[in-house]
Amino acid sequence: MGRRERNATPRPGGNRAEKLAARRARIADTSSGTSRPFAGLAAECDLIALRNFVSSATAKLPLAAADAREVRVATVLPGASQALARREGDAVVGYAALQTQAQGGDPASCLAGAVEFAASAAAGDSLADVRRGDLTALLTADATLDVTVHTSFDWWIAEGVQPDPQTAELVQNANSFVQPAARLDAGVVGAPWWADTGSKAHVRWVHPADEDELMRALARVHAAGGLTLGEGSRFAGSFRADGVLVPVFDVDRESHPNEWVPGTVALGERLTEALADDSELTAEQRRSRDGIRGRQVSI
Repeated sequence: MGRRERNATPRPGGNRAEKLAARRARIADTSSGTSRPFAGLAAECDLIALRNFVSSATAKLPLAAADAREVRVATVLPGASQALARREGDAVVGYAALQTQAQGGDPASCLAGAVEFAASAAAGDSLADVRRGDLTALLTADATLDVTVHTSFDWWIAEGVQPDPQTAELVQNANSFVQPAARLDAGVVGAPWWADTGSKAHVRWVHPADEDELMRALARVHAAGGLTLGEGSRFAGSFRADGVLVPVFDVDRESHPNEWVPGTVALGERLTEALADDSELTAEQRRSRDGIRGRQVSI
């Protein structure tokens, strides 16, 4: 489930900060089995968001097989299951989880194994162990996700089903961990997500650009005073998730998520222009880059 960011790096601009950041990147590559597991999928950025920091959400997966059963990707499933199938009305619907306790290895391969199970399991069956598969062979690569964000885990119980007391208690306990979230419909590259963690509100922008190129672009925009979503926002740092860089902005908790859409669009334009600039960084821009590297956060 979503977890609050915290500062996890030493003094900005220090050599030790850069070495630790590089070490974290190598560890992330090793633990995930691949540096960018969801690369090649148009849904990459939203899959990363759902896997790393969105509490409760589901989305219908764009399966390549025309006759496939409907399978929905989910943040978390009851009992921390990898996958399950259940009857909803006249149909059996499958669910595959992204946030699981027994990941291990390539998360895309784990998700593929869960999807294959969910697509063929009998209603009422669930998967506890990790299975492997080829996600790119299962999904339509150029299809995006239409994500439904839930304010609770009540969707764990199918409509019309009366849960037993143990299940009802499980859902109630899970609901206490849900953090409000919203996908910003800004029409920008990547997936900007708003979230309220209880003490702060953030916009976390999962961006698909190459990490080094995006870092340089952020430095250019920062040096020009443009690394902001507008009044009431502050660039807090960035973190690396599943091979991509995620800039994070602290935003006013009293503002509605949609109020940050115009600022996100404007920043997207500045980043696009900066990404197209292949000139050498100036001294000021290099200082900005070093400061940004030193402000990396972890989730």
